[in-house]
Amino acid sequence: MPHITLPEGVPGIRSLVMYRPDTGQPLYELAQALLRNDSPLTQAERELIATFVSYENACQFCTNSHAAAARFLFGQDRAVVDAVLADYTTAPISAKLKALLPIAQAVQVDARTVSDELVAAARAQGATDREIHDTVLIAASFCMFNRYVDGLATLTPTDPAAYDAMGERMGTVGYQLPTTTAVNADSPATHLS
Repeated sequence: MPHITLPEGVPGIRSLVMYRPDTGQPLYELAQALLRNDSPLTQAERELIATFVSYENACQFCTNSHAAAARFLFGQDRAVVDAVLADYTTAPISAKLKALLPIAQAVQVDARTVSDELVAAARAQGATDREIHDTVLIAASFCMFNRYVDGLATLTPTDPAAYDAMGERMGTVGYQLPTTTAVNADSPATHLS
């Protein structure tokens, strides 16, 4: 049960941005910039970094929703997401991504542990300044998102199908502030405006 009164039946961060649209809008804009706007990393790779950090933080809502988005974006290669969560070192991902994930992990644990060696290893696999930057910012932002969602005990669906729908929505329309409209007089539903 959430620690504060949130829109009933709305999971995770969506309920929080509906509670505070004034803070929710910049959070969604940040997620859009990081995960959907132009980057040398693909949208699927960026969602995978967000998933990896959320998994390391044990944030079930963010892990499941962003894993669903990553699976949607990877398409036929969707199994890569579960392979990364099981052991990224043996997962079928590029050597560059295998070198960027330890940077994301270091940020998740203690950002001061992002060492010259980790950065050099990523550069040796072809990572650019922008890719290193984006990896660090995605990891840092998702630590905040994870703590926001879990710190207020938001609704975390247990039905995997709920996450599939979220993943498809995030993969197609990105991150836009949700609105509430009435389906009928008794049942509010959320959708993207």
